[in-house]
Amino acid sequence: MTVDQTLQQVFHLAVPEAALVGVACVLFILSTLRATSRNAAGVIALVGLSLAAALHFAGSPAEGMVRTVAPLWPDNLATFVRLAALATGFLLVLFCWHECDDSRAADFQACLLVATAGFSLVGAANDLIVLFLALELISIPTYVMLYLPRSNETRAQEAAVKYFLLSVLSSALTLFGFSYLYGITGSTNISAIAQLLPRLVPGETATAALIAMVLVLAGLGFRVTAFPFHFYAPDVYQGGPTGTVAFLAFVPKLAGFAAILKLFNFVGDAHPVANEFVKHVMMLLWILAAISMTAGNALGLLQTNLRRMLAYSGVANAGYMLIGIAVLPTQAYRLSNDLAPVEGGEALLFYLVAYGAMTIGAFAILAYLDSPTRRVETVDDLAGLRETHPTSALLLGIFLLSLIGLPLTAGFVGKLFLFLAALSTPAEAPMQNLFRVLAVVGAVNAAIAAYYYVRVLNAIFLRTSLVAPTPTVRFSPLLIVAIVCALMTVVFGVYSKPLLDACGWVFAAARPAGY
Repeated sequence: MTVDQTLQQVFHLAVPEAALVGVACVLFILSTLRATSRNAAGVIALVGLSLAAALHFAGSPAEGMVRTVAPLWPDNLATFVRLAALATGFLLVLFCWHECDDSRAADFQACLLVATAGFSLVGAANDLIVLFLALELISIPTYVMLYLPRSNETRAQEAAVKYFLLSVLSSALTLFGFSYLYGITGSTNISAIAQLLPRLVPGETATAALIAMVLVLAGLGFRVTAFPFHFYAPDVYQGGPTGTVAFLAFVPKLAGFAAILKLFNFVGDAHPVANEFVKHVMMLLWILAAISMTAGNALGLLQTNLRRMLAYSGVANAGYMLIGIAVLPTQAYRLSNDLAPVEGGEALLFYLVAYGAMTIGAFAILAYLDSPTRRVETVDDLAGLRETHPTSALLLGIFLLSLIGLPLTAGFVGKLFLFLAALSTPAEAPMQNLFRVLAVVGAVNAAIAAYYYVRVLNAIFLRTSLVAPTPTVRFSPLLIVAIVCALMTVVFGVYSKPLLDACGWVFAAARPAGY
């Protein structure tokens, strides 16, 4: 296939995302013509997501494209991210069904669809420019989503402004890092960069390449809430609308890690000619993982506000996930007959799905318990929940147990896979002993984190209510979201093979021959 044919074929790869943006435009137009009810806006958004899913499964696979030319590439990671984006979109539309009043509901759901399209495009992006635009397609609608459920609370306005300013800074750092990569390799194509960079980094170019990696990690570290790029998270989680906060807790994190997987893909094949550069990148990721876990959990111990606690929990969980990224380069040292229990990339994707289920589910319960007169804010607000709202107590208990990492939950299996990936690094790989230390650091941090989760469980099941029960509706879309997330948390904790196989399928083409 020629270059022209490749570029023409690319448009077919983005048809589901184009459908999402098209339906979002319909919602924007409806919001200007007349006030669209929340129910109508939610139904239209669900129709848009269903249309995108149908177009994905009806599409024919692209063949013969030139990878070093195509700005979009339909590999297994692209399919995984797109399906994750659509599934998350369905849950978040239900979650945010009552997030805004009728006058703003259409705009809110439209922004959610646009962000979902950007989320989906991140997985297929094969060009720095396309990747940057996809990430911005997530960020820009999020500013509006933080502002639309407008209230008179100063902290809600502060959350929107703080996220906007720091997001712009992170985008600038990411773009600056991309400019270094382009300057070193002379190409914006990610596949071309993966082939060229290992051959160019020896010598003085290694310094510029390392600067590029630092800038890119700083920019994407904001999206995955890694320390020390997490400063917006506690205030935004506490002050922002719960539905948008649930979106922020998962969507940018998965998109950010997908981007890191793409941009750091070259490292795994680089060691024959760029061993020192690879070691520096691995050490950078090692430090970021260790400090994110430790700082997130240490600061989480000090919190009594539930949303701030979940924000610092997100920082710590980003540290666990960075273990999967840090050990990725060691796969290049693995022999075809040297089988590992699980690879870093597979463990990362598994834990991302598990984290999304337990975090979105936890926020869904908090939103369900909120009332117009009183918002569930602190640990004390959940005291006696077992007596006042037994179903909510059971569901929230499942999510907290998974966040702790107890057996029979997806959180336990995900953490176990990440630690095994660090412990099973090949003997020939650099930093093997340091990765074993990183696994121990992760296990110790998981034990520390259990304290502040158990404190919440104690309030729910062992204390009596301090205030009158919060009135809730008998049926709510939020309960559907929470039940689906709880089922995922339990099912993947008891029977993890289907999800692990799906995560392994993403990296199947990258494994050594005979693996």
